[in-house]
Amino acid sequence: MIVIFAQTSQQNELLSSDFKLGILGGGQLGKMLLSETRKWDIQTFVLDPSADAPSRIACNTFVQGDLMDFDTVYQFGKLVDILTFEIELVNIDALEKLEFEGVQVYPTPKTLRQIQNKGVQKSEYAKHQIPTANFQIFENLNSLRSNLPNLQFPLVWKCTEFGYDGYGVKIIRKSTDLDELPDTECIVEEIIPFKNELAVIVVRNISGEIKTYPVVEMEFHPEANQVEYVICPARIDENVAQKATAIALQVAAIFEPVGLLAVEMFQTHDDEILVNEVAPRPHNSGHYSIEASYTSQFENHLRAILNLPLGNTDSKVAGIMVNLVGEEGFSGNVVYENIHEILAIDGVTPHLYGKKQTRPFRKMGHVTIVNEDMKEARKIAERVKNTIRVVAE
Repeated sequence: MIVIFAQTSQQNELLSSDFKLGILGGGQLGKMLLSETRKWDIQTFVLDPSADAPSRIACNTFVQGDLMDFDTVYQFGKLVDILTFEIELVNIDALEKLEFEGVQVYPTPKTLRQIQNKGVQKSEYAKHQIPTANFQIFENLNSLRSNLPNLQFPLVWKCTEFGYDGYGVKIIRKSTDLDELPDTECIVEEIIPFKNELAVIVVRNISGEIKTYPVVEMEFHPEANQVEYVICPARIDENVAQKATAIALQVAAIFEPVGLLAVEMFQTHDDEILVNEVAPRPHNSGHYSIEASYTSQFENHLRAILNLPLGNTDSKVAGIMVNLVGEEGFSGNVVYENIHEILAIDGVTPHLYGKKQTRPFRKMGHVTIVNEDMKEARKIAERVKNTIRVVAE
């Protein structure tokens, strides 16, 4: 199918003009998004609480401030024409007011409200018959404790808000494990015995054009609950890949995102697909696309929120991403040991996020490996993982 877009005067005014794009959050996702805005000469404003935010060096205007503070977000939003975000932990009330007053916010506050709270997000899956792990929502820790007789260990505990990258998620194996949990609203889920953890990134623009990236496979660190490797394409049967993509599109139909929606899933041993959770922004599972895809996830997010035609989401070659996180036992000024050795390997591209201080398991960067042979790419990824170390002075 060929989609023809008539170029509007508004689209003409987005590039090399007075148009201003605002980004809430100045971490590594914002920094990588800014590499695309620089290609297209788009004015960018970034709001982040840290004076040393990675995005600071790449935007036109940097504002330091609290992403959860209503006035801070509202006043920042008044500076720009379109507002997007690289982290869900932002003040939605301010976004709703800005949208009401004419600032375009993408993804929309409505989408973010459905996703920001994991309890609300899971309830949407249940409401729309999206396959997901059985779950219960508890108002606080006391409510969870009072229901212990009805729960079966082990189980997964998640705080409903403010959890990310392995934080706010615990495996609960016995009742005394609850003593280490914060007193907050939470959900508990049954543990799913799975064959693979998968993800599909969906991209949708304002006009409703929608595309999906290939299914990727994720390998996690057993202790930190962080992704160590992202493998594209996933090493799964084509029927399973088609099923995962179809479910991701069903999820997107619920939330109607403008921009990216990363859908994380489990593939069970019976080859069923269960949705774990989603993120309405550029995502760790799509970093490989910078080198391996015809159009990176960051460029397509930009295309989507500016209502431009979406780019080709196919891969040019097999791609594997290796996460670079701080080594255990090291905190302080970061040092990347042996980076010169991995730079000597064909098809290896490191991305350093610009964080000056490292600590155990902190995300400090990633490395992409591209190769026409997936098995060879996986071997190189293992070599990279075992060579480069993120330590401190």
